Amino acid sequence: MTVYALAQLTIHDRARYDRYAAAFPPVLARYGGKLLAADTAPRVVEGDWPHQKAVLLSFGSREDFERWSTSPEYREISRDREAATEGVVLLLDGIGHAWPA
Repeated sequence: MTVYALAQLTIHDRARYDRYAAAFPPVLARYGGKLLAADTAPRVVEGDWPHQKAVLLSFGSREDFERWSTSPEYREISRDREAATEGVVLLLDGIGHAWPA
């Protein structure tokens, strides 16, 4: 089942984040991930949102996500993201046979 990773980030070191962002696409593609959306000015429709950027990724399965997120290639570049940002990453299951929940 498809899974989605939603990152909500506040960037406090633009140079390090930009280095991460430049190295990100080929590593994501190598593990079958897809960048679906990335927005530095998302429109908040309800509630308060304290971050600056939202990123939405998709993977064919939770296992594909885990292979990518724990891969040596991603762990290497993610050091820059971790040092340059504060935020959360959520892993969401795609809608399958469990709907409605």
